[in-house]
Amino acid sequence: MAELAFDCIGATVDRYAVVPALSLVLRISETSGQQVEAIALRCQIRIEPARRRYSGVEAERLNDLFGETERWADTLKPMQFTTVATMVPGFSGSCDVELPVPFTYDLEVGSARYFDSLEAGEIPLLLLFSGTVFTVSDGRMQVYQVPWSKEASYRLPVSVWREAIDAHFPNSAWVRMSRQTMEELQRFKSSRALPTWDMTLTELLARADSDATDQP
Repeated sequence: MAELAFDCIGATVDRYAVVPALSLVLRISETSGQQVEAIALRCQIRIEPARRRYSGVEAERLNDLFGETERWADTLKPMQFTTVATMVPGFSGSCDVELPVPFTYDLEVGSARYFDSLEAGEIPLLLLFSGTVFTVSDGRMQVYQVPWSKEASYRLPVSVWREAIDAHFPNSAWVRMSRQTMEELQRFKSSRALPTWDMTLTELLARADSDATDQP
């Protein structure tokens, strides 16, 4: 039976993906000398927010996720990011393989909101591996599972995540709303011949500031 060890040694941005995506570079080592024919690899990725420090601005942005900082000892729990899969080709010794990781920029999703709240530094990730390993011994195919104990940690630079987002949505953010609210915004936008949604919301904010100033 092959003995596998997993490390994450880097991350690159996939600028040509259909959605925002990056690739985590995995180094997979076989330590017993067994030839690996292939691995159908699965990876569950978790965010471990307790494993980094936060600025005052970041803490304020994260209030809706974790509450006041006084409660963070209880609320700063691991978060599910995503689960991905890839096929690892045959190798002996060790090999490096890219693990594609597409992700959402919907800011109502907890992971996206967490990433977007960070100014700089690194995002602490935990990679939990599973899957199926194929080897050949004495001319016969052997199939067994990747042990659930196999895992690796990686600190993803916030700048890499931001670069992946900016490749698709430069200087942009997304807000989900009901159809009724959208229809009201559309009427407001059309009535004032505003060319963009950004200008529409800016106009509404200016009106709100003006109304607040005019109140006694």
